[in-house]
Amino acid sequence: MTQQELEKYLWGAAKILRGTIDAGDYKQYIFPLLFFKRICDVYDEEFENALAESGGDMEYAAFSEHHHFQVPEHAHWNTVRETTSNVGLALQNAMHEIEKANPDTLYGIFGDASWTNKNRLSDETLINLVEHFSKHKLNLNAIADDKLGNAYEYLIKEFADDSGHTAAEFYTNRTVVKLMTMIMDPQPGESVYDPTCGSGGLLLNCALHLKEEGKEYRTLKLYGQEINLITSAIARMNMFMHGIEEFSIVRGDTLARPAFMERDELKQFNVILANPPYSIKAWDRKGFENDTYGRNLWGTPPQGCADYAFQQHIHKSLNPENGRFAILWPHGILFRDMEAEMRRNMIKEDWIEGVIGLGPNLFYNSPMEAMVLIGNTNKPKHKKGKVLFINAKDDVNENKGQAYLTQSNIDKIFNAYSSYSDIDYFSKVVSIERLLENNGNMNINFYIKKETINDISFEKAYQDWAKSSEKLAASIDELFKAIN
Repeated sequence: MTQQELEKYLWGAAKILRGTIDAGDYKQYIFPLLFFKRICDVYDEEFENALAESGGDMEYAAFSEHHHFQVPEHAHWNTVRETTSNVGLALQNAMHEIEKANPDTLYGIFGDASWTNKNRLSDETLINLVEHFSKHKLNLNAIADDKLGNAYEYLIKEFADDSGHTAAEFYTNRTVVKLMTMIMDPQPGESVYDPTCGSGGLLLNCALHLKEEGKEYRTLKLYGQEINLITSAIARMNMFMHGIEEFSIVRGDTLARPAFMERDELKQFNVILANPPYSIKAWDRKGFENDTYGRNLWGTPPQGCADYAFQQHIHKSLNPENGRFAILWPHGILFRDMEAEMRRNMIKEDWIEGVIGLGPNLFYNSPMEAMVLIGNTNKPKHKKGKVLFINAKDDVNENKGQAYLTQSNIDKIFNAYSSYSDIDYFSKVVSIERLLENNGNMNINFYIKKETINDISFEKAYQDWAKSSEKLAASIDELFKAIN
């Protein structure tokens, strides 16, 4: 199958569910089924290869060292396919058996979908789904990791389109992800962390970034935490589908119970990328006042907005020698009065390298304007005591209500960031002293002048007027010809 055919085939499974369950719930059934089919087909492929290698030795072919994952015979896709009643129970049992057979890698990976609720999914619907996935082999020989990984990402995007306002919980606009990854430029052997990893797109793109550059991506150490069970499972499946096996994605509440510790302290990372949930109201503010992990660096955020709790967690989790971060936030974090003192303390730390203002609708299914906050624990000498502001609000495109960055947009922003210099109406280097004089207000519009009609060259205005005049004159001539 071509990439397009594969995507059409996989989306066909979602069509079977249409009208049966809410579109926002497709993902908790389709992804586990896809992953189940993939690992069973790969297991069979590995078994056949080992069988040929050993001259037909069945026992040799079953050895665990010949397989990525163990698939017990009674939990195989083909066994479930033979089931005609209580299909949901058969699927649920098979998935649990596979998790038990691979406790170090697959525990909990199939999520907690309600497979046995026949009011939601009848035997007939599940049989149709199983038969749909059975039409094609999904082994490595038929579909390489790259192709299936891309199709998996395609499904994540499609499910995000159908999920309404909840899409932002598991999907970050991939064009913004690409920009953030380019700026961070992770290197082989580095550790990359996302404290609110959703479906794992930011982590995954770091590995793909290295792969595209021809560098060793498998030595990249990927860590993620995600509070939602099915979303954390989707992230883990996403890694495996792309052929990435060296990662640790843990389900849990990052603010209440951070997952990654080292010597009784928060583990520190080289690169942190994140799109945290914004303005969370239900969080343990009282516990954060005397935080066990020492994350209360600048103060305690208000109960109605945990944004600076996440930002302080990120700062506390950075490698002090070469830690970098790129965090996608709404613009409000730059100027809200209720966080002014914490923002001033953050600025004084001199870890902030830049602020990139982006246009609206880049938060998935939200009209809110986005921005990327960028930092470095070891800023280069020419950046110390300074912050670069970029106003790229107009450098955004839209299709069917969803915004995205073109490659041209990404290159323009990335080049401006790399130059770290003033560009009329687009970027401005501002001293920390000036920021503090403005009470820590980092509103981009304070520092970058907007283009006005007076700034547009007279020559360009004249040329535009002349072209319009020529068109008008030609139209009048055509009209008189028609009359005559």
